[in-house]
Amino acid sequence: MTSTTAPPSGLHRLGSVWNHSIGEPAYGAYVLLHIGYVALPLLMGIDKFAKVLNPDWPGYLAPWVVHLLPFSAQTAMYLIGVVEIVAGVLVALTPRYAAYVVAAWLAGIVVNLLTYSGFYDVALRDFGLLIGALALARLAATYDHAWAGRHPIDRVRRRHH
Repeated sequence: MTSTTAPPSGLHRLGSVWNHSIGEPAYGAYVLLHIGYVALPLLMGIDKFAKVLNPDWPGYLAPWVVHLLPFSAQTAMYLIGVVEIVAGVLVALTPRYAAYVVAAWLAGIVVNLLTYSGFYDVALRDFGLLIGALALARLAATYDHAWAGRHPIDRVRRRHH
């Protein structure tokens, strides 16, 4: 008779991620960045519709960008919200590649903000987020379980058994 091991429960898996994060700081950084770059685009995208964080999202579009649009600045913000929500979902599923998409998106935001007086502080913040997205992409090349073979937690578990 063969014995089978039940897959780890969600709580056990969370404990394994925590322990691995403590033991390997680079993995811990990956986990933090992965969570952040899923949550931030989702929340910002949702807020383009909810307008809780900012009631005037169209005010962040540079006038030259608004002039190029075939529709209103508000419609552009709704489309941007959809893109941000999709970006958050993509980072959740494939951070190794989606983080580069987020970095490119942030680069576009930075260019927009640098061409519009009064938003240089926000541009600097978004440049920092761009660097973080690139760091996530690099770390995901090692730790993203979909691309690195097996999940790092499973590799650690095999070493200890």
